[in-house]
Amino acid sequence: MMKLLPTLTFIAAIGSGVVGGVFFAFSNFVMAALARLPVPSGIAAMNSINVTVITPTFMTALFGTGLICLVLIAAVFFGWSQSGSYWLLAGAVIYFVGNPLVTMVFNVPLNDALAAVDPQSANGAAVWANHLSQWVMWNHVRTITAIVAMACLIMALI
Repeated sequence: MMKLLPTLTFIAAIGSGVVGGVFFAFSNFVMAALARLPVPSGIAAMNSINVTVITPTFMTALFGTGLICLVLIAAVFFGWSQSGSYWLLAGAVIYFVGNPLVTMVFNVPLNDALAAVDPQSANGAAVWANHLSQWVMWNHVRTITAIVAMACLIMALI
């Protein structure tokens, strides 16, 4: 198993970078573009994105990387003391907490609330305004943690 750890670290670094890039795009221009649309159109577009993002490829990148990070965390705690193990632990914890965990605890409930409102209603407009501020804030967290995790995992390999 220990011989597999550099490969898993490499895969986790790549996964962190891919996920960070997707979230970077949302933080920097996708959500700003959606915010410029009329409220019902913005809600409809975001709801459509939230349905179409659930693909095996993206779910593997987001949650598969998280699973690999859990394996890496366990490896560090169960005696892997190679050079770079602190970087490995930092990267794996940062990714897991900042991406799969933040996604499930903050972003998904916000998406669910958005899907449940009438886009034409005053409540829909209020939920959309909240979504634009809160979802984007948590997406910034996901972006930064994925990129920092990638850097830590790369450092663990060098």
